[in-house]
Amino acid sequence: MIQKINIKKLVANPNNPRTISQGKLDKLVNSIKTFPEMFELRPIVVDKDMVVLGGNQRLLASIEAGLKEVPVIIADNLT
Repeated sequence: MIQKINIKKLVANPNNPRTISQGKLDKLVNSIKTFPEMFELRPIVVDKDMVVLGGNQRLLASIEAGLKEVPVIIADNLT
């Protein structure tokens, strides 16, 4: 179930191996701002402790976009 969660509750995954260039981050920020419906279709996936399992770049872009809440799926059975 997708929920809207305060972005300050989410924790970026310290073990995330992926990085994003500034150019791609800028494009992602723009995409989130101009097409928020797509973000709703691809929410950030977190564990029960609110650590991001999928969507670390979307979290970073959401912070840069100034969002206060983001769509999240809590997958309490994943680590």
